[in-house]
Amino acid sequence: MAFRPATPHPTAPRTSTTGSAARALDAPALDARIERLRSLAQVDPRLEGVLLYGSWTLGEADAHSDIEAYLYIGDEYVEGFDGREFLAGLAPLKLAYTNMYGILAVVFDDLMRGEFHLAPAEAGIAEVPSWRGTVHFPNPEAAVLLDRTGRLTEAARELAEHCPPEAAATAQRLAHELTNWTLMLAHVLRRGETARAHALLGTVVAPQQLQLCRLLRGSTAHWLTPSRALEQDLPAADRDRYTSTTCAARPQDVRAAARDSWQWSRDLATEAAARWGIAVPTGLHEEISALLNQG
Repeated sequence: MAFRPATPHPTAPRTSTTGSAARALDAPALDARIERLRSLAQVDPRLEGVLLYGSWTLGEADAHSDIEAYLYIGDEYVEGFDGREFLAGLAPLKLAYTNMYGILAVVFDDLMRGEFHLAPAEAGIAEVPSWRGTVHFPNPEAAVLLDRTGRLTEAARELAEHCPPEAAATAQRLAHELTNWTLMLAHVLRRGETARAHALLGTVVAPQQLQLCRLLRGSTAHWLTPSRALEQDLPAADRDRYTSTTCAARPQDVRAAARDSWQWSRDLATEAAARWGIAVPTGLHEEISALLNQG
């Protein structure tokens, strides 16, 4: 099932790339729900494996964290498996639906959120090693709540070593993405679509800026959600640059934020070029600056 269409491995879970312990920092309710999930899975013969992911496996969970897991269903049981019914055994459900990424999303009666991938065991477990470079399990055995055959634990162990993104190629791609999307932003602003430009800044441009910034700072933790723990992960100067790219959805504010955003993108690309020798289309960059400075 697809998780995020923009990630290198669409079915890979969102997770960070650092962490030292597979336990929550201060999340007794989450601890209890995970143990309940383990118990329910162990007595359900339809499940071959359960793989936890997210903040709990990294020792970063707190009272506001979700429960996130893959449920690997025996291939012969996939057709009739009712995920909602199974998860209702964890706690009463206030909401349960298949979200935009094809994941079973739930809200429990205590307002804890949950995201559960329902995957056929044979193909699903075989796919886990392909997440290498995207997902990191510091303690694979703790992430595996159920493994009837040993295959899931073996697959998860291949993700025990942190593999940061390849620097030069990733920086080149991000620099090109920022160029392309900022040109679109400039055209949208010229058309007078303030709300759309505002959305582009926050949802498309900013995440890629933060990834390039993290790459340059050697802080690739939380790579797939680069705004997570921003306040702890990045220097104050970078946080201030990010802040300058945010604004209210008012025409003048969005234009000013777009110009600040583009200048930060250019500065990051220039820094990456000096470090890794990536190509920077300076002429095109100047033309984009000119567009943003009009009006």
